[in-house]
Amino acid sequence: MRLSTRRVALLAAAAITISAGRVAAQGPGPATPTEIVATYNTLADGILALKRTEENVCRTILATANAHAQVELGRAQKAIAAGDAKAAQTALEALAADVAQMGTEGDNAVGAVRKRLIEAGQHHNAAGEAQGIFDEGFVIVTRAAKAKLLDSSRAIGQLAHAPKAEALDAEWKKVQAVVAGLMKP
Repeated sequence: MRLSTRRVALLAAAAITISAGRVAAQGPGPATPTEIVATYNTLADGILALKRTEENVCRTILATANAHAQVELGRAQKAIAAGDAKAAQTALEALAADVAQMGTEGDNAVGAVRKRLIEAGQHHNAAGEAQGIFDEGFVIVTRAAKAKLLDSSRAIGQLAHAPKAEALDAEWKKVQAVVAGLMKP
């Protein structure tokens, strides 16, 4: 059974209200009743689990885009080796799009979800945003990583006009270095 954040909060509020009623009947006490602390603890567990889940979803988005990019890389390498300029161009353009998607932590559909979360006040990396480390709403991809991935995307896109295996390999190594850093929990 999946509970929304709002339902979790409502259940926690109801539990606190019930506990508070029992406490009022018992009289004043010097400490917060253990039932209220226990309820607050489970609420915190739920909120923190949602945050970890969002991180995992974003790492999965990144890993999936990376896997798609690896397929396109293989196609591009084969086409370049075979001297098939048209197939190389197609694969390199698709590879550039996949790398850009890694840099933007997902496509436009994911961006729409991110926008909804931001509008609801959910800023996963609020402190990082305030420090300029993350763009608004980003969870895994830092501004620096985004810039590197988008630069690589442009460079790979440029290779579509004059494919060179060595240049592609060099750019792909840059992409993989950035992705490896982002995939660390």
